[in-house]
Amino acid sequence: MKGSPTIRINFNSFITLCLFLNVCLSQGVTAQSQNTTGDATIPVKVGVVLDMDSVVGKIGMSCMNMALLDFYATHPHYKTRLVFNTKDSIDDVVAAASAAVELIRNVEVQAIIGPRSSMQANFVISLGNKSQVPVISFSATSPSLTSLKSPYFFRAAQSGSFQVNAISDIVKEFGWREVVPIYVDNLFGETLIPYLTAALQDINIRVPYLSAIPESADDDLIAKELYKLMNNQTRVFIVHAIMTIGSRILVKAEEIGMMSEEYVWIMTDSMTTLWRSIDSSAINALQGILGVKSYVPKSKELENFTVRWKRKFQSDNPNVTNAEMNIFGLWAYDATFALAGAVENAGTANLRFNRTNISGSGATDLETLGVSENGPRLIKELSKINFTGLSGDFHFVNGQLESSVFQIVNVNGNGERRVGFWTPQSGLVKDWKSTNTSAKSSSKPKLGPIIWPGDTNSVPKGWKIPVEGKKLKIGVPVKDGFTEFVKVTWDSNSKKAKSIGGYCIDVFDAVMRKMPYPVPYEYVPFATPEGNAAGSYNDLVDQVFYGIYDGVVGDITIVANRSLYVDFTLPYTESGVSMLVPVRDNKKKNAWVFLQPLTSDLWVTSGCFFVFIGFVVWVLEHRINEDFRGPPAHQVGTSFWFSFSTMVFAHREKVVSNLGRFVVIIWCFVVLVLTQSYTASLTSLLTVEQLQPTVTDINQLLKRRESVGFLSASFVKDMLLGMKFDESHIKKYRTLEELHDLFTQGSANGGISAALDEIPYIRLFLSKYCGKYTTVKPTFKTDGFGFGFVFPKGSPLAADVSRAILNVTQGDEMQKVHNKWFNNVTCPDFDPTVSSNSLGLESFWGLFLIAGVASMSALIIFAAMFLYEQKHVLFQFYPENSVWRKVRTMSRIFDQKDLSSHTFKKTEPRDASCHCSVHSIGAYGSSTNTNCPPSPSVGSNQVDPSDFVFMVEQGSVTDSPDIPPSAERSSIEFADYSHGQ
Repeated sequence: MKGSPTIRINFNSFITLCLFLNVCLSQGVTAQSQNTTGDATIPVKVGVVLDMDSVVGKIGMSCMNMALLDFYATHPHYKTRLVFNTKDSIDDVVAAASAAVELIRNVEVQAIIGPRSSMQANFVISLGNKSQVPVISFSATSPSLTSLKSPYFFRAAQSGSFQVNAISDIVKEFGWREVVPIYVDNLFGETLIPYLTAALQDINIRVPYLSAIPESADDDLIAKELYKLMNNQTRVFIVHAIMTIGSRILVKAEEIGMMSEEYVWIMTDSMTTLWRSIDSSAINALQGILGVKSYVPKSKELENFTVRWKRKFQSDNPNVTNAEMNIFGLWAYDATFALAGAVENAGTANLRFNRTNISGSGATDLETLGVSENGPRLIKELSKINFTGLSGDFHFVNGQLESSVFQIVNVNGNGERRVGFWTPQSGLVKDWKSTNTSAKSSSKPKLGPIIWPGDTNSVPKGWKIPVEGKKLKIGVPVKDGFTEFVKVTWDSNSKKAKSIGGYCIDVFDAVMRKMPYPVPYEYVPFATPEGNAAGSYNDLVDQVFYGIYDGVVGDITIVANRSLYVDFTLPYTESGVSMLVPVRDNKKKNAWVFLQPLTSDLWVTSGCFFVFIGFVVWVLEHRINEDFRGPPAHQVGTSFWFSFSTMVFAHREKVVSNLGRFVVIIWCFVVLVLTQSYTASLTSLLTVEQLQPTVTDINQLLKRRESVGFLSASFVKDMLLGMKFDESHIKKYRTLEELHDLFTQGSANGGISAALDEIPYIRLFLSKYCGKYTTVKPTFKTDGFGFGFVFPKGSPLAADVSRAILNVTQGDEMQKVHNKWFNNVTCPDFDPTVSSNSLGLESFWGLFLIAGVASMSALIIFAAMFLYEQKHVLFQFYPENSVWRKVRTMSRIFDQKDLSSHTFKKTEPRDASCHCSVHSIGAYGSSTNTNCPPSPSVGSNQVDPSDFVFMVEQGSVTDSPDIPPSAERSSIEFADYSHGQ
C-alpha cells in the first residue's frame, strides 16, 4: 500500500506567492440582508474556498447562498449577518492555501467554509489552527483529516471511514471471498484503504491485491492495470476515486469486457453521489454497478427546497444540465445554517485579530496572519449546535457528523434503484425502519433484487479461472520413497518430467472432474534442474504463499503452522500419527499353561467359594442326611468332596433339604459358567497364535533410551523432539525397504525399536510387511490431519474443491483409486489395553455375589428355624448357668439326628410312646420307663446328663411326687440323646 504523499512548503516563499496572487484574484461576493425593523446589522466576514468550476463547488455555493436567505428570513431579529468572501481554489492545493492566507490576513474572516477536497483541506486546516479561525468543510471526507486533531476543524459531513462496514456487509451477504480495491493514488484515495481492508479482513475476506491508479494516469495506463486484474481470479472490485478518474476507469473496464457477467463493481459514496453528473456517454459503463451513499429521509421541507434550488441553479448556471441536488449540497446548506447560528450566539465583541506579537521587518509571512480573538468562543458555540436540517440530524461529535444510515443503490439505465439500507445498529436491511436486533441473524435476503453487470439476475460467484490466462500451476513433491502417493518419472535425455502419477494425483484428477466448472491446470514438479527435491514439504507449501504455485497436490499433511499461510481443502485420507513396532509370538510352551486362563485373584476366589459352599451344604444336611454324618474326618472329607466334585458334576451324595438344594442349584450354575469360560480361554491359548508387539508404550522407548524412526522431511521429527527424545536416538528413513532394514537391525545395532509415522504411510508399509509389524494405540490426533490439497490463503477454489472431495470419497471412485495403488491387506491394530487373555475376577464377581447371597440366606433361614425349635433350651432353665454352657448344649443338640425329619421316619420307625425327658432320668441314668432305651452311663461318650440338668435347683433329680408339674416342665426334653451316634 502506498504511503500518504507529503508536500513541503517554505512558508516565507509561500506567503510571498500568496500576496502576488491576491492582486490577481477577484473580490468576494457579499450577501447581505436587512431586518424588517430597519435597524443596522453587524456584518461578519466569512471566507469561502471552493472549486467554482466543479459540480460540488457550484452546487455548494448555490445552497450556501440560499441558506443565508432562508436563515435570516426565519431569524430577522438577529444582529449579525454573514458576509461571504469567495475565493476559487481552481482545484489546486497551492491556490486553496493562498486563498486561505489572503482571507485570514487581509480580509480577517471569522471562519472559512471549504475547501472542497481533502488534500486542499489538509493545508487550510493548519492555517486555521494557527490563526484560530474555524474551518468548516462539507465535502472533505478523508479519514486522515481526523488525525490532525485540530479543534478549529469541523467536518460538516460524514467521514469516509463510516461506509466501510456497509461495503464489507455487502461482500459478506453474497459470500464473496476475495475483493480487489481500485483507488486513486492520492490523499483522498489511499487514506480510506486501511479502513476498508481492515473491515474486510475482520469477516475473513481476502484482499489479494491493491490497484492504485495515479491521478495523472492516461487511458493506456488504466487499461494496462485493468488487464492485469482481468488475468487474476478475483471478480469483485471496489472503486474509490474522484468522479473524473472513477468514470474513466469504469468506461475502460467496459471497453475491455470487464462489465460482463461474473463481474461485480461497487462504488464508494463519493462516486455514488456524483455519478449522474458525468457525461451521458459514460453512463452506459455503469450498468449493474452497486453503490453506497448516505441516506436522507424525505420531508416536505426537502422537497420544497429542491424545487426552489433547481430554479435558482438553472438560472445561475444555464450551461449545466445534468446537476442534481445531492448530499454535499444539503451539508453545505446545513453548515451555513450552523455557522450563522453560532456567530450570533458567540456575539460581536471580539471580531478582530490580535497582531501584538508581530515584530517589525523580521517577522515571517506566517506570523503576519494574526490570531482571531473570536475563534475560541466561536468553536465553542459550533460544538453546541444541534438541529434537524435538510440532511437530517445535524450536530458535531468530535468535530464531525455522526455515522447515519447508508442506502445501497443499483445503477440501471439513466437512474438508480434502491435495493436496501445499512444502519450501524442492524447492518443490511431492506427497510431502514426495520432496525431490530434480529436483522443481522435473519436468514431472509437483506437486499432487494439486483441487476448485475451483463444484465443478469444471477448473483456472480465473485471469481473465475481466467480462460485467457495460463493454466493453474500445481506443484507436486519429488520423492525417493513411498512413490505410491506421488511418482515423478524423468526423461533421461531432457531431464524433464515425463509423467506424474500416484494415489494423490489420481485423487486430485477425480476431484477436478467433479468440479461444477472446468479448471485448467498443469503439474509442476518441485525439483532442481537435476531432478532432485528442491526442498522440504514446508518449502513446497511456501511456494503457494509466495505466489509461485497456484496450488500443491501430494502427500501434504494439514498442520497448524502451515494453515497460517495457505488454505487446505478437506482431508481425503485418514488422519493421525501412529507408532509402528515389530511383533513376536507370545505363546508360552510350558507345563503350567493350564493356569493362564484365569487370573490369580479368580483362582483364589473360586477356591474359597468351593470351601464355603461345602461348609454351607454340610450345615444344612448334617442333622437329616446320613451322607454328611460320621466321624469328623469323614464329614470334612465328604464336604470337600461334594463341593469340588461339582466342578465336573460328579457328586454322588444326595441333598435332601430344600435349602441345600437351593444352594447347590445356584452353585452349579456358577460352576458351569466358570468351566465353560475356562475351557474357551485355554483353547485360545493353546491354538491361536499369540502375536504381541515388542513395545506397547512410547514411554518405554524413552526409559530404555532406544531409537525411533521417522519419515524424512516429515513434521514427525519435531513431534518426537517435543516428546523429549534425544536427537541422536531419532533416525530417518526414505523408503519402505529402509524402514524394514532399520527394524531388522534393532536399536542396539544402529537400527530402531519403533517408528512414528502418519497413518497412510503405515498402511502402505503394513500392506507389504503385514505379518511382522503392527501399530500400537493410541493414535496421536493433534499433530496431523490427513492429506489435503493446498491453495492460496482465501482462495475460493478451496471451498469448491472440498465439496468435490466429498462427492468423490462418498462414491466408488475413491475405492477404485485406492485399489489401484495399494494392496487390499488389512492388518489388525494392537490395543495395549488388552494385554492379557486371562479371565479376571471383574468378569465374574456378579456370579459370586449371587452364590454368596444365596448361601448366606440359606444359613440364616436354617439358623432361625433351628433356634426356634430349640427355644425352650435357651429360655426355660435358670439364668445362673453360663452362655458358654448354653452354646455347648445347642451344639450337641445340632450334632444329633433330627429324628422328626422325614428321612429318618422312613428308615428308623420307633415306639411313639417312648418319650424321654430329663424328669424321667434317674439320679444318673436309672429309668423307670421300660419303653425307652436305656440311658447312657456316666462314663458314656455320648451325652453327660450333668450337662443337661443345669437349671434345676441344686440337689439330686428325683421322682418325688412333691415336685410340682411346673418344675417337671422346666427340665429339658431332648429326644433320645441315648441313641447318640
